[in-house]
Amino acid sequence: MPGRDASWKAQTISNTSEQQFKVEFECEFLGSVDTLIAVAKLRTLVFEDPIQDNGKGLVVYEAPQKDHNYIITVDTARGIDHDYSAFVVFDITQFPYRTVARYKNNEIKPMLFPSIIEDMCKAYNYAYALIEVNDIGEQVATILQYDLEYENVLMCSMRGRNGQVVGSGFSGKKTQMGVRMTQAVKKTGCSNLKALIEEDKLETKDYDIISELTTFIQKKQSWEAEEGCHDDLAMCLVIFAWLVAQDYFREMTDNDVRKRIYEEQKEQIEQDMAPFGFISDGLTDDEFVDDEGTKWTVDKEMSSTYGDMSYMWDYY
Repeated sequence: MPGRDASWKAQTISNTSEQQFKVEFECEFLGSVDTLIAVAKLRTLVFEDPIQDNGKGLVVYEAPQKDHNYIITVDTARGIDHDYSAFVVFDITQFPYRTVARYKNNEIKPMLFPSIIEDMCKAYNYAYALIEVNDIGEQVATILQYDLEYENVLMCSMRGRNGQVVGSGFSGKKTQMGVRMTQAVKKTGCSNLKALIEEDKLETKDYDIISELTTFIQKKQSWEAEEGCHDDLAMCLVIFAWLVAQDYFREMTDNDVRKRIYEEQKEQIEQDMAPFGFISDGLTDDEFVDDEGTKWTVDKEMSSTYGDMSYMWDYY
């Protein structure tokens, strides 16, 4: 259409937003307008058929592999047909991290859920488990740790301004059997998840996970599923994304995600931060041109005699 060129597009976006422009002028309706993951990235995510689906919520995409390291993050519900109890299995052996299995069921009771988690943890090389302990989740973590005596349950402790710090075991009154989903944890997790997926550091092939990401939107100062949708699997990804920034995780995997992303984008960052120029005060110049066009140069003979050549000028 005449007049709708690149400059018009830039001006329109500056007056509204890029997301709104895509919906109104490019007919881009994949996901909601304010999704955590950019719509352009969501469009590239492709789901595949699993190698195993038991029809009860467990879906497997990759079988356990010898010498691979795995982590399972867990989001627990009450099991009364509303929200789902869910967990996602991640292969953290190397970049990019991958989701290799997931479980999602809204009828499983909290008393039985720990047994399913234990079976999956043991199947995937005794994977570490990080459980969200808000509400009923604390009961699930307690059963898994003390009743089933599964040892690789990650614990968290409060460390003042540092907030919750993850590890395999602590002592003290401020220790809990998993991570409590606070505003700070969720904010960090969502920010990290966006970077992981958009920078291709986390891959997923699961249809339900991709579907939840397309409806995982911003509401006020937080992120959650839009009305009528669920975000249980997406929250498992948020918990994992928060975990990867922890010192314990970096020591366990010898991978620093932030450093890896920085190294890959280092050249672009340095170009963006390049100096805008240099300002000359004239004190170290050998010559200059004044406002009338007269060229002045240092008188070498006078400066060698009297020193400080910046004040000994001759013109021609």
